[in-house]
Amino acid sequence: MKKIIVLIVAVFLFSECSTVPITGRKRVNFVSDAQVLPASFAQYKGFLAENKLSSNREMSNQIKNVGKNVAAAVDRFMRANNMVTEAESYKWEFNLVEDKTVNAWCLPGGKVVFYTGIMPICENENGVAAVMGHEVAHAFAKHGQERMSSGQLQQIGGLAVALGTSNKDPKTSQIWNLAYGAGSQVGMLAFSRTHETEADKLGLVFMIMAGYDGREAAEVWVRMSKKSNGKQGPEFLSTHPSNQSRIQTLRAYLPEAKVLAKKFNTQANAQMKK
Repeated sequence: MKKIIVLIVAVFLFSECSTVPITGRKRVNFVSDAQVLPASFAQYKGFLAENKLSSNREMSNQIKNVGKNVAAAVDRFMRANNMVTEAESYKWEFNLVEDKTVNAWCLPGGKVVFYTGIMPICENENGVAAVMGHEVAHAFAKHGQERMSSGQLQQIGGLAVALGTSNKDPKTSQIWNLAYGAGSQVGMLAFSRTHETEADKLGLVFMIMAGYDGREAAEVWVRMSKKSNGKQGPEFLSTHPSNQSRIQTLRAYLPEAKVLAKKFNTQANAQMKK
């Protein structure tokens, strides 16, 4: 029991040294790129082999071009901020898959997929850039690796509770384990919402750095809200913030995002001239 507690404390102390660039948020991440990227690239390759790419050349090219521009902005930021090795670990790839699901995602290492179902929500090139910036930001902030790390800590915590209550009567032990399970699950949902909000903000900076209109980021969620007719479950029981929360956050953050985007582009340009 003591060894488990020491391990948890050690992990959290280690994680204090790790922060997300730009936002400065402290993160728990003890899963290395070497551990996760080969599996991520293999998973992406397998997904593409099992799913149909869109035959719409215009939309597919738009996804690839916008993705290339947004990824270039991320790359410029990393190279200008002493993250060259990390920048070179990304293998950016952007594909549009024929699927009516309203979704897009990015695997660790920069493998992005848009479904055709999200294109009407994007509506225009700036909308595509807003969604692209959000997805690319997940990879940039290493949210996938952080979720893996947190999942491992959750398992360790569950084991600690089980061991700590092993000398209790079965009913008491069950209550403690159920309470931990429910509490940790709600905690993980809140953790996921933190990632989504962070990706919204980072994505807004990156899309503006790439030359797109940041005002469209909030409008994407306005259209998403209209499509769902405003129906959404309680935010605290969701992996994502509510549509209204995202709209408000993006609109409020836009002025700061513009300042940061200009600053980072200037910094990157100065670095390139050296």
